[in-house]
Amino acid sequence: MRFELVYTETAGLQRDALEKSANLAKRWKAVRKTLALMEKDLRHPGLSTHKFDSLTGPRGEDVFEAYAENKTPAAYRVFWHYGPKKGQITIVAITAHP
Repeated sequence: MRFELVYTETAGLQRDALEKSANLAKRWKAVRKTLALMEKDLRHPGLSTHKFDSLTGPRGEDVFEAYAENKTPAAYRVFWHYGPKKGQITIVAITAHP
């Protein structure tokens, strides 16, 4: 199933900052690839998607974590939940692994 990505204000700002930073070009490339995979196949093995128990969505939704980088100091992750509409996922944050 194909998904439309919806961004919270925070995630949108994080995405834009990554995209504009020359110092983070490599990280932006990894995040961009992750976002593209998420649109097509949330079960793609490269995403290593799993539930993130320390966070819930605004309406109590389960929040999931997808890997943009792995085996890298402060590896970037994309946190998301299903909705608000069918066929959409909301990107909550794009940040270094907490």
